[in-house]
Amino acid sequence: MTADPVFAALASPARRELLRLLLEEGAQPAGRLADRFDMSRPSVSEHLKVLKDAGLVAETRKGRERHYRLEAEPLIHVRDWLVPYERFWREKLAGLRGLLDEMEDDHG
Repeated sequence: MTADPVFAALASPARRELLRLLLEEGAQPAGRLADRFDMSRPSVSEHLKVLKDAGLVAETRKGRERHYRLEAEPLIHVRDWLVPYERFWREKLAGLRGLLDEMEDDHG
């Protein structure tokens, strides 16, 4: 799977919150997830479908309920994409730290 569907899925704050809930609280039924949002259950179901299509959640049926669990492997694509930017910001922050240290030495 390419990273594009994953990035598209992560673009929504509601979908990011669904992932956070599944990460922190574990697998749970769609109804319990929907209860946490100020939106209709069909809207939450649509967000879960987008996450499922991106491979970020897995769905299992237990009787009439659909249970969702986090599938974090596709996030590897996001991490890999972010690595160069992390290095960029680390270098910029190191330069800022050096500048602040120089200013402290000059005014200290």
